[in-house]
Amino acid sequence: MTDSHQQAAPSAPLTETEDRQWASFAHLGGIIGFLPSLIIWLVFKDRGSFTNTEAKEALNFQITLAIGQVAVQILAAVLAVITFGIGFLLSGLSWVIIIISVIFSIMGFLKAKDGIAYRYPFALRLIK
Repeated sequence: MTDSHQQAAPSAPLTETEDRQWASFAHLGGIIGFLPSLIIWLVFKDRGSFTNTEAKEALNFQITLAIGQVAVQILAAVLAVITFGIGFLLSGLSWVIIIISVIFSIMGFLKAKDGIAYRYPFALRLIK
């Protein structure tokens, strides 16, 4: 007879190499948004301390950029109404945010793959 309330065995801790690998992937995933960092943090936060720290850092940065994207789009829409469409030129700032995301995500990836903690130059620290 099997017990339907069996708990899953805790996952094994990450090796140092795996810890660096997943931490670096958390940064690199920022190129496509915050979901890769979020998933890596949720899956590996209890298995590797470096991954926990770096995935949180990457996630906070990506959330900050997402907030920036929304703010730029709202501001562009409001200015477009006020200026009869000219304000939509401000939405070009979205490309600047995307380029910043790619550059800093790659920089974080390069540091983390070598086992060096990376701190983004600006980010809201929402995930502690």
